[in-house]
Amino acid sequence: MQMLIRLEAGHFVQAADDFTTLAPDGDLPAQGGVIVPFARWAELGESLLNEGRNVGVRLTSADAAEALVPVLERLSVVAVEFPIFRDGRGYSTAVLLRTRFGYRGELRAVGDVLVDQAWNLARCGFDAFETQVSAEQFAASAHRFRHVYQASADDRQPAFVEREAV
Repeated sequence: MQMLIRLEAGHFVQAADDFTTLAPDGDLPAQGGVIVPFARWAELGESLLNEGRNVGVRLTSADAAEALVPVLERLSVVAVEFPIFRDGRGYSTAVLLRTRFGYRGELRAVGDVLVDQAWNLARCGFDAFETQVSAEQFAASAHRFRHVYQASADDRQPAFVEREAV
């Protein structure tokens, strides 16, 4: 069973999902937050935003995040799909959204999200995760390593910078 885990104030917590994820050929729910597949964004996006609903977009590995730049500040969620655990394109999408495009809303990892990926997902800027493990298990994996060796979207200082400061 999929659970939603959010990173809130540095802690991983199980959270309620206030959004309905629309299937590629599904009907819109009458109300409430909705996550729309990127393939249907051009058709539905602007009208949903104008209704005042909380709106998100689900990106696949093949979708160009750049296309969302004009509306990023109006989106509540960007869900980035990991079709299989060894497909790392979602990490690049997350870093682009956070660093280059300045997205500050919820960035959700969806699809084949494994507990072993928690550390890398958090480093790349994800702050919500659809997974099958508990928040405690996810937190243990995300905090497995004390030092980092390169900069990323989480703004942690690499180990060589820490050494120079001593």
